[in-house]
Amino acid sequence: MIQLTENDEKQLKDKGITKEKVMDHVSTFREGIPFVKLKNAAIIGNGILKFSESEEKELIQLYDSKLKDLDILKFVPASGAASRMFKALFNFLEVYKPEEELLDAYLKRTNDKDIKVLSGGLERLPFYDIVMDRLPKNIDSQGKKVFLFVSELLGENTLNYGFYPKGLLPFHNYKDIAATPFEEHLKEGSLYAGSNGKAKIHFTVSEQHEEMFKNEFKEAGPRVSDSTGMKYEIDYSFQKSSTDTLAVDMDNKPFRNDDGTVLFRPGGHGALIQNLNEQDADVIFIKNIDNVAVMNDAKAVADSKKVLAGILLKEQVKAFKYAEQLENGEVADADLLEIKSFLKERLNIRFRDDFDLKSTLEQQEVLKNKINRPIRVCGMVKNEGEPGGGPFWVANTKGEVSLQIIESAQIDMDSNQQAVIMKNSTHFNPVDLVCGVRNYKGEKYDLLKFVDHKQGFITGKTKDGKELKALELPGLWNGAMAFWNTIFVEVPLVTFNPVKSVIDLLKDSHQV
Repeated sequence: MIQLTENDEKQLKDKGITKEKVMDHVSTFREGIPFVKLKNAAIIGNGILKFSESEEKELIQLYDSKLKDLDILKFVPASGAASRMFKALFNFLEVYKPEEELLDAYLKRTNDKDIKVLSGGLERLPFYDIVMDRLPKNIDSQGKKVFLFVSELLGENTLNYGFYPKGLLPFHNYKDIAATPFEEHLKEGSLYAGSNGKAKIHFTVSEQHEEMFKNEFKEAGPRVSDSTGMKYEIDYSFQKSSTDTLAVDMDNKPFRNDDGTVLFRPGGHGALIQNLNEQDADVIFIKNIDNVAVMNDAKAVADSKKVLAGILLKEQVKAFKYAEQLENGEVADADLLEIKSFLKERLNIRFRDDFDLKSTLEQQEVLKNKINRPIRVCGMVKNEGEPGGGPFWVANTKGEVSLQIIESAQIDMDSNQQAVIMKNSTHFNPVDLVCGVRNYKGEKYDLLKFVDHKQGFITGKTKDGKELKALELPGLWNGAMAFWNTIFVEVPLVTFNPVKSVIDLLKDSHQV
């Protein structure tokens, strides 16, 4: 049992964190978080759907036909800072001395691939003109040009892009305007998330950046409304301090700052399940702020989203019918078989071996529990070597098997069997979700009831030169949605254009 001081308890109260939550965090550190147990990789024909062109057209038409009667929301996690995106550039500023060494010699000496690519593609960056307008006109070497360019881009007293939110950086250069991801999400939202001339988009942002986002909407909003004919309802929320997690030292005791306060850290994107839980709509699209392409690809992206939404609407019709039947007790044995088959074939539910041994009433209760859940339809792209999570069949400690999005950190790579399953994975999670969060009566589910709290992460960090352990909550599309009904669908690569590094902006998908 850890001892909390009076000051600790005041700190907890100010953050909205209970003492019980802190004790839970300590227990998690002491017990550790077990690796997940992969049964198989989800592949096409076993967990991932792939549609023909005619099937996709039908699903798009289904969604479009329902559009005017739907309450739609686009939910965009947008609190990421751009600093990580410029990591290689910050490093370059520290180590390169243009007056002492030519750029070619530096590149040969260090094999700095990022700076080599950057130097060769400088003019294709969306903020090239913005930066060059601020630099001297006659720069006498490429090394000096690249160094001054990066200095102007990142300097605290210049553009300071490294400390912007990623969503407000120039991403795409349309000659007369360098559009930010925020603006691109408005445009894209008009193509599939608008109904009756109105599009609702919710951004989760850092509190310190809220005014910056509001100012960007004042500037970009009217411009996008004019070009799309869409009115926008934009709102924002912040990651709640009550979702911060305790950090501990290497003895699993609360890590204390130099002033004696307990160190809490943001709980990761899994904390956003609280923000999502405060939203309500018939259909909720989820997509990260940095995953936007230039508008040349907009129709393909929008059609893909409509396919996912069409599946959701199609499967909900039967799910709602069966849920109502079960609620009213109007089920014969043949109905139970039909409902079980629907859950298995369409919503990827797997039943325990003892299901058929249960009484009719017990079977009804199991089916009622399985069908009364939020539904997520998740796009999956072919794996082309991107780091990150993917779709798998997973067994929990009770032996129950389900479809999950799993991060590599959750997998025991020292186990040959688990490593082989991971290697056999064919698809990657691009964070491309369409969610149904209401039951058959139109009531919103409490999404916090469908979180698997055992799917968090423990990571090693340092602060002030001291080692600590940090706890990340189950990820928003990982453990935070572990008990949702899940459908995976292959989507085209054109829908996945994330910008993790500034070099990604040189890819064709970000060139106008």
